Amino acid sequence: MLREAVKPALFVVAAIYIAVDELFSFATRPIAAWLARQDAARRLRHWITSLPPYPALALFVVPLIILEPVKPVAAYLAACGHFAAGAALFVGGELLKLVLVERLFLLNKRKLLSIAAFAWCYGYVSALREWLEATTVFHTARRFVRRVESLVRELAERSMSPEDADETRVRERIRSNSRRGMRDR
Repeated sequence: MLREAVKPALFVVAAIYIAVDELFSFATRPIAAWLARQDAARRLRHWITSLPPYPALALFVVPLIILEPVKPVAAYLAACGHFAAGAALFVGGELLKLVLVERLFLLNKRKLLSIAAFAWCYGYVSALREWLEATTVFHTARRFVRRVESLVRELAERSMSPEDADETRVRERIRSNSRRGMRDR
């Protein structure tokens, strides 16, 4: 009985969490791409991909352990009247976590999935995410996030010179076409 009463609240929390991650991933893509082009990042990437599965798992978990507690601390700061500090901590921590965790996962995905417990958790979370993404609430949240992304992009274009804005539009068109192509496969 209690379990059924908690499900709607967990659903809302999960939907908000995924919507926030979607919004932040919009900001992390360019950061991750820039970092990947740096020389030091290339050497670090080589070292990370050379790790065996369990050390790769340990490295993957470190940013989660360190940066996940940032959210409650940020909420506490905001609740105590330090909204700007809480918001800055939340945004900074979330951006850093997403960049690190996503990059580490992509670099070592095959090794991480060779660990049975990780593969089970990944399958469970993936199934849960697919179920959540199929809901109307999630589609509504995703549309809202895309509107916000579009607004941010439009504001950024207004602050650019006309030549830079044209170049940005062409890049965005190419990215969106490649994303559509990836989804159709």
